[in-house]
Amino acid sequence: MPFEDELGAALRRTGEGFTTDRHALVDAGEQRGRRMVARRRAAVVGGSALALAVIATAGAYTGGLFDGTDTAHRADVAAPPTGPGRNGEQPRTSTGTVTAEQLIANLKSLLPGGELTGAEARGTGDELGPWVSGVYDDGKGKSAVSVRLQRVDPNGNLARDQTECGDKSVQGYDDCRTEQLADGSRLMLHKGYEYPDRRVDTKVWSATLVTPQGFMVGASEWNAAAEKDAPVSRTDPPLATEELKTLVISTLWHPALNDLPTVEPEAPQEQSPTALRDRNAGAALEHLITGLGVKTPIVAKGGQGGYGYVVLDDGSGRSLVQINIQQGGEGSDSGFTAADATVRPDGTKVKAMVGRATKGKDVMQWSVDTLREDGLRVLVSSFNGADPNGTPTRDSPALTLGQLHEIALAPGWNRTHN
Repeated sequence: MPFEDELGAALRRTGEGFTTDRHALVDAGEQRGRRMVARRRAAVVGGSALALAVIATAGAYTGGLFDGTDTAHRADVAAPPTGPGRNGEQPRTSTGTVTAEQLIANLKSLLPGGELTGAEARGTGDELGPWVSGVYDDGKGKSAVSVRLQRVDPNGNLARDQTECGDKSVQGYDDCRTEQLADGSRLMLHKGYEYPDRRVDTKVWSATLVTPQGFMVGASEWNAAAEKDAPVSRTDPPLATEELKTLVISTLWHPALNDLPTVEPEAPQEQSPTALRDRNAGAALEHLITGLGVKTPIVAKGGQGGYGYVVLDDGSGRSLVQINIQQGGEGSDSGFTAADATVRPDGTKVKAMVGRATKGKDVMQWSVDTLREDGLRVLVSSFNGADPNGTPTRDSPALTLGQLHEIALAPGWNRTHN
């Protein structure tokens, strides 16, 4: 029986009634996305939580990776490096000579006038790493401001990810640019939103600097007194782009950065692995789409760890395709009930979903969600637009449900990609 016929009943049940709580998915996915960055990079930083990980991951890369205000996130972000350092040496530990009070004083001195209140910080002796934040008021409305300091491999994936602008059609930010400074440092200046679906008007503007020595300084500011769940206090965050740049390139942060241990250079990744299990999700998705004989050009691609995406464009409009891979964990079987899922002979549960990508928007999302008996969950989705929170660019998604089914059930998804 053709796949579409086999799941016809399930599709009819979901159809336009597919009204999953997208806000909850974004919040849960954002937390998971930040944890994935921490685990995969190893240098710093329920239910259908993976359904919108594309949006969450974009937020993690640009909006809040360095905010340091969520305790659970900070524990992941600042895990100290382990194992041998450069040239096989054991990395030294921080001496703790730069205190929280000194970091607060630095931030106050670098802000252009105004008042900083509610300041909090961690010095270099804190196992979670140095960080400082507060509420800045220039007389035009309060703004949360934070700065995080870190050592990274300047030639590694994390350094590159934090200084390269993502695909605007997917991430939906307002503006982003990168600069190469005279000393070889790389700088990214980004203007985006706390929630990529823009359900509230909270903006987050950030600057991220990576120096040739492996210093990474990330500063973020909001147009509200807190990054989440606080009313917007002004139209835009207070610091202009050049002021954010001045904040992160300041040498006042160097004593703290010099007190941090160097990190082990990231191991080079295999460029052409043959097994899906040896690829990250983005590379595997591209490989599988090509294997399906899809001739539509891929005009954008990306992802990290267990999340990957490509954007297809056949000349009739762009179409986002994304994949999320999750191994076990609490709530991994959520949503796979006898009423809405079929079970294959090998025990794999399969569920198809058709509906709107985001409540109140017109972009359509076709998805195939699968759960193997060992807890491996693979969700593949195709949209009739490049941005789930944007507007449709074509009548229907580029990939059919049958093609999504083949990708989700491809052999080889047999280990965690994070």
